[in-house]
This record gives sequence, structure tokens and C-alpha cells, in this order.
Amino acid sequence: KAALRIRKAALDLEVSRVIVGECGHAWRVAYSFWNTLSGVGAGGSDEYSLKLQNQLDSRYPQPQHIIEYTYDLIKRDKLKFDKSENDDRTVTFHDSCNVARATNMGGIPNGQFILPREVIKAVCNNYIDMERETIKESTFCCGGGGGLLTDDLMEIRIKGAMPRMQALKEVEKTDGVDTLAAICAICKSQFSKVLPKFDFDPYMIVSVHQLVSDAIVLDKSHTIESGVEENIEEATQ
Repeated sequence: KAALRIRKAALDLEVSRVIVGECGHAWRVAYSFWNTLSGVGAGGSDEYSLKLQNQLDSRYPQPQHIIEYTYDLIKRDKLKFDKSENDDRTVTFHDSCNVARATNMGGIPNGQFILPREVIKAVCNNYIDMERETIKESTFCCGGGGGLLTDDLMEIRIKGAMPRMQALKEVEKTDGVDTLAAICAICKSQFSKVLPKFDFDPYMIVSVHQLVSDAIVLDKSHTIESGVEENIEEATQ
């Protein structure tokens, strides 16, 4: 039903792209099933799926992750950043289970690992990966997935988070990491609660696009799409 609501909204609004935000479960479902569930992407054969497939812009992946969208704009030099705005941070990245193990980004091998890190590096001067055996396809669970994200199960959640917290503690000691970025809402909610249990600041967990928003430079001379002037200054007054 959720997928059909998205299809209806896409048809009603006559959009050319459907973009999924920073949510691990949403991206796993969208990437794996939306094509046949709702016609967002090739595969659906009912009347409304075919109509949507004809409506969506085939130049872009359907559906598209917000990381793919931002990465594409960065590669095409459509965004301007002041990386020094994030110089007070030393950042590392947590690969969320659903994204790491069940999806892809960018249509390239291991794109789900490459693109988020490239976006972070485009907006931050100080980036450090955790130990190789604890990230990417070998990532640890945040400890809050699988229906565990309730305070009644906090003891289990703390135990589940321990492997990731140990890896994070190592880069905190060796490289001064003080910011943990993630692109999954459950991971971010989980870490905000369990980080203090391991002597970390609960506010060190951020979304990747929080880092983007801190570094982005908005001015009327920089356009988002070629040929379209965006007077950001006027729009925000």
C-alpha cells in the first residue's frame, strides 16, 4: 500500500524522478521491489505502472537515492561547497546493513560504499574510515534493527551496538574521529541512544546531508540545473 501511495503521488504530481531519502529500509525496498510493486523502474505491467514508466525520466535511475542525486550534482559541478565549514569535525562513516548488503548505488560495483564516502569527502577535509574488516560488505549492525528499536530492549540494543562502538573507539583514539555519519534513520536513532553508553557524545551521529548542508554555498550565481538561474538569496529572504 505504501508503494502504491508513492506511485499515485508521482502520477498526480507528474514528477520525472522519485528520490529516496536517507533511510536504509526504504532504499532496500525501493531498490529491490518498487519496480514490480509500483512501476517505479521497469518491471510493473499494469496500466498505472506502464503510465509511470513512460512519465519518469529514463536518463536517471528509477528510483534514485538522495546520495546518487547529490553525487551526480557534485560530479557535474552543479554544487559549490566550503569544506572548511566542517573543519571542526573528523568524520567516519557507518555502512548501514540494508544499504550495504541488499542494494547498490550509481550502477557501479560497490557503489553503495563508494558514493556516500565520495559525497562526504566532497564536503569535509577530515575523513577517516574505520578498520577495513568492520566496514562496507563486512559492516557491523547498529544493533537497533529487526524491530529492536524500543527502550524496553535497551540492554539488547547496547550489546548489539558493541562491535561498531569498539571499531569507532579505535579511530577516536588513533585519528581523533568525533563525528559518525550514516544514511539510515534507524541507525541514527539507535546511535543517539547507545553512544553515551560507550562514553561518546550522543550528538556525534549525523546524516550525510547534514554535512552537505553545513558546507554548501548558496548564491544566485550557482545553478542547480544548467540554464536555470536559482536566486537562492531572494528565495530565502
